[in-house]
Amino acid sequence: MKKLILALISFPLMAVAEKPAILMVLTNHAKLGDTGKPTGFYLSEAAHPYEVFTANGHTVTLASPKGGFAPLDPKSLELDDEANAAFWKKFGNADDTKPGIEKTTALEGLRAEDFGAIFFVGGHGTVWDFPGSEEIRRLTAGIYENQGVVGAVCHGPAALVNVKLSDGNHLLAGKKTAVFTNSEEEAVGLSETVPFLLQTAFEKAGAKVETAADFTENAIRDGRLVTGQNPASAKKSAELLARAVSESKAP
Repeated sequence: MKKLILALISFPLMAVAEKPAILMVLTNHAKLGDTGKPTGFYLSEAAHPYEVFTANGHTVTLASPKGGFAPLDPKSLELDDEANAAFWKKFGNADDTKPGIEKTTALEGLRAEDFGAIFFVGGHGTVWDFPGSEEIRRLTAGIYENQGVVGAVCHGPAALVNVKLSDGNHLLAGKKTAVFTNSEEEAVGLSETVPFLLQTAFEKAGAKVETAADFTENAIRDGRLVTGQNPASAKKSAELLARAVSESKAP
C-alpha cells in the first residue's frame, strides 16, 4: 500500500491545458448620427457573454478599435440584471454624464494567433466605427483562418460586413446568420439615422439572414461563425460561441 501511495505521489501530474483566450470588442463611437443623442455599446450584450465566457474558463480581453474609452449606451444601463451589475461593477466608470469603460485594449498590435475567438458586442455605435476598421478586418480574418471562432450580436455584426478571407471570398458568403433586422431598426425609429441597415448589408454580402420576431431570442451558429439578432440573443450567442471554441482546433 505504501509503495502504491508513493507511486501515485511521484507520478507527474499532467498540466491542465488553458482554454483559448477570447477577444471581446466594443465600440469607441459615442454619437447617434446627427441626433445629438448618445450611444455606444449595449451593456447586456457585453455582460452576459462575459459571464458565459469566464464561467467556461476563458480569459477575456476587452478591446476596441482605437483602445481607451468605450462609451456605454446609457439606455442599456440596467443594473437590476445581475450579470449587468457584476460587469459594470468590475469595468464601468462612475460618471453618470459619460458612462463607459475607461480602459480597453487597442486592436493595433494584437495578434490573431493569440486568440481562439473574437466576439463583437453590439450597440448602435458599432455601425459607425466597426465596418471601416482595418484592424477588425485583419484580426477577424486571421482568427477565422487560424481555425478560431467569430461571433457577434445585435449591431456587433457590423464588424463583419467588409471582412474578406485570404482567398478573396467574403466571410459571410453563404453563411446562415442572425442580425438586428430591418424591422427592428424601424421599430426603434432609427432606420433613417444609421448609416446603413445591417440586415440589408448582410444580404448584399451573400449571407443568409434568418429572422425571428422582433426582439425575441435568435442566435445562429454556422460552423465557426456565430451571430445573434438582438439583446435577447446575447447569452445564447455566447453559449454557442463557447461550444464552437471547444470543438475548434484554435490554439
